[in-house]
Amino acid sequence: MLYHYTDFAAFNGIIRNQELWLNNILNMNDASEMRLFMNGICKAVVENLKKDGEKEKGRKTERFFQSELEEEFHYSAYAACFSKYRDDAAQWDRYGHLGQGVCIAFHEDLMQKMVGGAISLQQVYYQDDMREHRLVSEFYEAIKNTDSFDEILPVLKDLMNDAWVQSAAFKHPSFSSETELRLVVSPFISNEFAIEPKYHVSKDRIKKYYPLDLNRMCGRLDMKLSDLVSEIIIGPTSPQSLPILQDFLDDCGLHVLKDRISLSKCPLRKPNT
Repeated sequence: MLYHYTDFAAFNGIIRNQELWLNNILNMNDASEMRLFMNGICKAVVENLKKDGEKEKGRKTERFFQSELEEEFHYSAYAACFSKYRDDAAQWDRYGHLGQGVCIAFHEDLMQKMVGGAISLQQVYYQDDMREHRLVSEFYEAIKNTDSFDEILPVLKDLMNDAWVQSAAFKHPSFSSETELRLVVSPFISNEFAIEPKYHVSKDRIKKYYPLDLNRMCGRLDMKLSDLVSEIIIGPTSPQSLPILQDFLDDCGLHVLKDRISLSKCPLRKPNT
C-alpha cells in the first residue's frame, strides 16, 4: 500500500472531486529539494575534471550549473507524496495536519498501472553523494572531450533536462525514515504533458498546482476510485466523527468505502497538551 497523509480539505478534493493535486516540490519540507541532486552532480563532475588537471573546465562547469540553478523554478517538478508506512507518527505529524487529518491508502500496483508518459511513480532516494550516478560520467565525458562549451551546449542542455527530472527522486538523508514514493510530473517537458496548471488562493499565498483527474485515470483501466482506495484512517488527534465521515462518503457516491474506515492507534499527543 501507499499511504497519503493529508488534511480534510485535501481529502475532500481527492474523494469528492476525484482530483489529486501535484504541488511544487521546491515548496516541500526539505529545503534542499532538487538542488541537493543538482549540486551533487556538479560537485562530482568538477572533482573528476580537476583530477585530470582540467581546472578551467571545472570552473566553467560550476558556472554552467550555477546559471541553470538560477532557473530552478522553470524546471520545478510537481508531486504528490506517499509513504510505505501505515499509521506512522512522523507522517501524521509532518503531513497529516499534526495528526488531526486523514490518511488514504492506495493500492501501489494499481497506481503504477495508471501512470505513464510524463507522470511517473518514483521511489525516493536519500543520499547526497552522487558520484556513482550515471549522469556524472555523461556530463564528464561531454565536457572532457570538447574544447568549447558552445559546441556541446545542446548536449549539455539535454543532460540538464534529464538531471532536473532525476532530481525529484532525491532527498537529504535526514529524511530517510519516510520511505517515500512520489507521483511526479515535470511540466517543462511540455510536449508530453497536456494538463493545465491551476492556482489555489489562501489567506497568505497563492499556490500553483497540477490536478490529476483520478476518475479519468481509473477509467482507462476500467476501475473506479473505490477500487484504488484500500483504507481511510482517521488521524490520532482528529475530532472527526466516524458516522459523519460515513455520511460524507455516501454523499460522494462512495458508500463502498464506508466499511474501510479505521481509527488511528498512534498515541500521538494532541496539540497544546
